Amino acid sequence: MKYTPEQIINDPFLNKGTAFTQAERNQYGLNGLLPPAVQTLDQQVKQAYAQLTTKPTDLAKRQFLMTLFNENHVLFYKLFSEHINEFMPIVYDPTIADTIENYSALFVNPQNATYLSIDDPDHIESALKHSANGRDIRLLVVSDAEGILGIGDWGTQGVDISVGKLMVYTAAAGIDPSQVLPVVLDVGTNNEALLNDDLYLGNRHKRVYGPKYRSFVDQFVTTAEKLFPNLYLHFEDFGRSNAADILNEYKDQITTFNDDIQGTGIIVLAGLLGAMNISKQKLTDQVYLSFGAGTAGAGITSRVYEAFIEEGLSPEEAKKHFYLVDKQGLLFDDMSDLTPEQKPFARKRSEFANADALTNLEAVVKAVHPTVLVGTSTVPGTFTESIVKEMAAHTERPIIFPLSNPTKLAEAKADDLIKWTDGRGLIATGVPAANVDYQGVSYAIGQANNALVYPGLGLGTIASTAKLLTDSMISAAAHSLGGIVDPDEPGAAVLPPVSKLDQFSQTVAIAVAEDAVKHGLNQKPIKDAKQAVANMTWQPEYRPLPDSLEMDLGNKR
Repeated sequence: MKYTPEQIINDPFLNKGTAFTQAERNQYGLNGLLPPAVQTLDQQVKQAYAQLTTKPTDLAKRQFLMTLFNENHVLFYKLFSEHINEFMPIVYDPTIADTIENYSALFVNPQNATYLSIDDPDHIESALKHSANGRDIRLLVVSDAEGILGIGDWGTQGVDISVGKLMVYTAAAGIDPSQVLPVVLDVGTNNEALLNDDLYLGNRHKRVYGPKYRSFVDQFVTTAEKLFPNLYLHFEDFGRSNAADILNEYKDQITTFNDDIQGTGIIVLAGLLGAMNISKQKLTDQVYLSFGAGTAGAGITSRVYEAFIEEGLSPEEAKKHFYLVDKQGLLFDDMSDLTPEQKPFARKRSEFANADALTNLEAVVKAVHPTVLVGTSTVPGTFTESIVKEMAAHTERPIIFPLSNPTKLAEAKADDLIKWTDGRGLIATGVPAANVDYQGVSYAIGQANNALVYPGLGLGTIASTAKLLTDSMISAAAHSLGGIVDPDEPGAAVLPPVSKLDQFSQTVAIAVAEDAVKHGLNQKPIKDAKQAVANMTWQPEYRPLPDSLEMDLGNKR
């Protein structure tokens, strides 16, 4: 394919905007298509940030950043890298929820994404080929958008979650943006508001389930693996009826990852390990209660349970430490509607004298005296003062992680939890939370943000050429994060700050790559895992355009 000068300026992978040198303008016929002044990348970043600060809301800021992303990837990521802590809640959660809910109404540009429809499976291969456009795709994030964040089913509008996730992969871990591809699987939606919206851009029918759905997913996976042989396939925000089944089908066959099941589990485990560093307690002495037993809640529980076994407990001993509470109350093994992921942790009614009364969180907390309380319920305010004080009465350092997001769905606020536990609580939240000042101590609140782990996990897996993502690699990621906490600092957070996301992503990536090489999972010879990670890390800087680029200059010179 021959490029015209206009195509270069409109290609976000090639465009440098006003940073094209005079020599490049001469070579590629760009004279007259740009203002005469030649800027440095740093000048462009300063200029773009000044524009951003004039935007009145986070949603407006995100729209500005998305426009910049669609025009110039290097400039976007250079700006992002210099303001990671400030931009994370704008580029991703919680602001991304607003853009997903308004995606069709705000639609301007497809953002190099691939939209695959269950009504048109014959075009899966051609769509992926055209979207990749000859690029060496190493990382693909795909969603069917049934379980977006805490906001549910958003159909084809959920493509923004794939786009946003990949932005974080690049900003945090330096994965080359030319090697990534966001995909949405549009299988319909059960969101009546979307189905009745004239502007909705997705399929206007109910979600498809069952054999037709699985066949569509299988066809997508098979095609993606064929087209991109070095692929790391990331599943995102699939519904509870499909997420675990899909992961279980593929995890021992290809290099794949589900962030809701595995990623959240890693970050919660890392937070628990950080809490253990602070409290000087043993992980295997904890009593773990999950409020919310869907895809995320059950997945987190499973990851923490595996850590108990790694610490030396038998499966039978480990399970005694875990309780799941969902909308029906404590989960018991005689319930007919348990998912396969819930069944291992369901309890026997014979364990409790008042089993029939354990239908709400407070009753369960009084019965089992948890030392760890994790919320993935998306039911706001459910970690009440009475529940928290009841928990704190039975453990010296209550560990409380209200993880539901966005902010309006959180089970509790960090400042309340610090006060209700008299400063003894070890707190992590699912969304950013300010430090809490209480009785002369400033308590840093860890953010149990998957972005602390999944970018580095992906980079380490890709850099090591691992043929699978194993539990051992996942454990290595969690321990690398949990060990960063400074336990001697008053009010220390249980997790490292998002502001140093790029540094910690390298820590995670190296730990994961070393574990993959240690267990012989690398498909190419690797002598130094740390160097392999460094070699794979992309930096946002302008480079010469490819020598293979053919130009159609016409009369532009």
